[in-house]
Amino acid sequence: MTEKQRDYVARFRGRRAAVLGIGASNAPVIRFLVEAGAKVTACDMKTRSELGEAYDRVAGLPVELRLGPGYLDDLEGFDMLFPTPGMPLDLPELVRAREGGAWQSNEVGLFLDLCEAPVVGITGSDGKTTTTTLVSEVLKAAGRKAFTGGNIGNPLLSEVFDITPDSVVVLELSSFQLQPLARSPHIGVVLNLSANHLDHHRSMEEYAEAKKNIFKHQGPGDFAVLNFDNPYTRAMGDECPGGRRVFFSRQCEMPGGAFLRGDDIVVNIRGREEVAAASRSDIRIPGEHNVENVLAVAAVVALCGCDFRALRQVLREFAGVAHRIEFVAEVGGVRFYDDSIATTPSRAVAGIRSFRQPVVVIAGGSGKNVPFDDFADVAVERAKAVVLVGETAPQIRTAIEEARARLGKAVPMVEARSFEEAVRLAAGEAASGDVVLLSPACASFDMFRNYKERGDRFKEIVRAMH
Repeated sequence: MTEKQRDYVARFRGRRAAVLGIGASNAPVIRFLVEAGAKVTACDMKTRSELGEAYDRVAGLPVELRLGPGYLDDLEGFDMLFPTPGMPLDLPELVRAREGGAWQSNEVGLFLDLCEAPVVGITGSDGKTTTTTLVSEVLKAAGRKAFTGGNIGNPLLSEVFDITPDSVVVLELSSFQLQPLARSPHIGVVLNLSANHLDHHRSMEEYAEAKKNIFKHQGPGDFAVLNFDNPYTRAMGDECPGGRRVFFSRQCEMPGGAFLRGDDIVVNIRGREEVAAASRSDIRIPGEHNVENVLAVAAVVALCGCDFRALRQVLREFAGVAHRIEFVAEVGGVRFYDDSIATTPSRAVAGIRSFRQPVVVIAGGSGKNVPFDDFADVAVERAKAVVLVGETAPQIRTAIEEARARLGKAVPMVEARSFEEAVRLAAGEAASGDVVLLSPACASFDMFRNYKERGDRFKEIVRAMH
């Protein structure tokens, strides 16, 4: 631990800290605060039995527990608050505590305050995990010591004192993790922005403001990497404070950025143009959205001073991350792909557009209070058939019916009573040479614990068809 880190940790000694939510992201916060000598109260709306493994992670630590109804009562006496990601920050209990002088942060905020290595933060509505993974793999291939965390893998707060200044940290950051931050990464990347998480955020404006924290607190030596082709992220370029903005674009050349010239990825950053830093033919993962992700990676790699040979090597080997247009199997000439991560309409649109073959799409799940109009238009234009399942099936059906009337084009729709039936109905709609794509445009919570469980179940059903 450095002297600077020791001074930071010392500020917690003897202070009253309320950790709100005893989940995976807050478990390292509780341990950090205990080790720093804070008086910790861990609060959660669930009971001990409902918490299960989450309770076991903090059991035995010297903390006071407030569980069940009333867990947010009497927060005014605390010196600091650590709400779990996704907890609305305008809850009256939190507002009163802050008005009473309580300081507020979260696991990512603590990590950024303590970390002495440069941090690359990556956010966006879609593509965060793929881009974060690619950046980390390229850095490692270039001989750099890279740590990966945030919304991907384990929280890094427990490792922060082992991360040396010559390392690089790559964090995938959600809007929930970004919302309370008062510090931004050295390089902040916003891949894209579209309606998402409006079941939690009060508005699209609040969602966008949360994303901006990835660059809002940057200084003159920092960089914001932004997608020029997305209107939301292009406009963010006007709000970059002291840091430099670097645009990437699939559609036009960007002096001072990364862009496509024909099939070549060109990087023009820090006064040096690198033609053919990589090529479309190097990219194994399908879809134009992944070309945009790779452009962002190329910009970050240049800013980190890495050789582009490492970029080309990783792109040629990287087959993608599980549940992201992941090839599962070919059955009777039909290729099945798991895109369960497509929990938003925009992401499902990108999935459908990734294929030239006829596509049978499985869509539906639990909603996020976002419209399905764009998804419906692309489904009508590009899909061979749509199989609907889950709570949002009626809402998606209505959107597709309206799109059919608007576009004057028909696409068959069938509705399944269960997820298993949806997969088998999709297989029945497909012929040899077609693709069956699980790209739900919705969250999974009506039928599964998360998108991973949904994707794994899809793969089990498909592989049983052999």
